[in-house]
Amino acid sequence: MGELIMSAPVAGLTSKDKITAEDVTMLRRDVFADGVVGRGEAEALFALDQTARDKCDEWAPFFVEAVTDYIVHQEKPEGYISEQNADWLVRTISRDGMVDSRTELELLVHVLEEAKSSPGQLSAYALEQVAHAVIDGKGPLMLGDLVPGLITKAEVDLLRRILYAYGGDGNIAISKAEAEVLFRINDRTAAAENDPSWNDLFVKAIANYVMCSTGYEPPTREVALRHETFLDEAGPTLGGFFSRMVSGGFAAILEAYHSPGDIEAEWEARNRATEALARRAETIDASEAEWLAERVGGGQRPLRDNERALLTLIKHASPEIHPALRPLLDKVA
Repeated sequence: MGELIMSAPVAGLTSKDKITAEDVTMLRRDVFADGVVGRGEAEALFALDQTARDKCDEWAPFFVEAVTDYIVHQEKPEGYISEQNADWLVRTISRDGMVDSRTELELLVHVLEEAKSSPGQLSAYALEQVAHAVIDGKGPLMLGDLVPGLITKAEVDLLRRILYAYGGDGNIAISKAEAEVLFRINDRTAAAENDPSWNDLFVKAIANYVMCSTGYEPPTREVALRHETFLDEAGPTLGGFFSRMVSGGFAAILEAYHSPGDIEAEWEARNRATEALARRAETIDASEAEWLAERVGGGQRPLRDNERALLTLIKHASPEIHPALRPLLDKVA
């Protein structure tokens, strides 16, 4: 981070092994009273977070608030995270590709939540932190009760929170980088009794990526990924998930999307056909179809229950399917 320029109060804390509630009150009053957090102050806070072994409960909320204020609201343009600032944040909180602490992971997610727009790699990096814990048993999440190779409701809720955060209030489809992380988690935990909410999130997120690639207008992520509790009713096993999805889940998911034809008709009615064409995504090309086929086993292994649900949804929703997907789609209803 380079040479730190610290105010006297902050410099005085660096020699301490402990940050107390009184210290946090002092920082709020004396250092950040003007409501402005600069790069030097943000880096000084990172230094304190990394060196103090004993931190009071008030420290983490203050740290997250102050650094988020700097990177989201003080850096220009306000509310937008530039590629450079995203790179700075990742470098600052990373150790060998992993976030160093739960506080810094919370900071990363909170920045995504507060920003109006941020680079796609920031969301994928946040998802990777959950993957490190779930797949490899590494990272700050392992300080809790997490069991490697198993997805609990806590991890699903965090994944959903990250995906919501990156989407913000806009209609932003799930990205390929995000979908890659979710597929990797699904592959590495396929044999475990994952929390049922994982199947719901996985199917909806991957369907969002695929459907929007074929021209569907993306809804907000909150709508697209909304948790349907009725899909969890059969308990932690996968056995009943597919049947419940077919019986009621597909209709609920598809209601959130406007088909490419609907989009074109709506915009043409407003005399804006050119803009309608610009907003429509291209249909799945060969490379995207092959990518999806490979992620669901390429026909070399039995389909998993949540993959069958995903493919059935795609088959019903997408009138134009690339031939590379036909062998897989023929296996589902």
